[in-house]
Amino acid sequence: MTVLSFDKTGVDVVYEGTEFRLEKDLIEEATEKSYHDVTDHEVLQIIEESPELSGEPARIGDILSTA
Repeated sequence: MTVLSFDKTGVDVVYEGTEFRLEKDLIEEATEKSYHDVTDHEVLQIIEESPELSGEPARIGDILSTA
């Protein structure tokens, strides 16, 4: 299971027991979108080759506004 924790400068990730950080600039470069318009599903696709996506994708901007 992959755990994502979003903040205004990037995402803290725990993937297969390894913790690392994806910075906002890296996510924007990988998706060619503004950080706030990227979805949690898109971040998972950066991390995992074939992630199990469930539920509706949530924009990072929406996640941050409710945190």
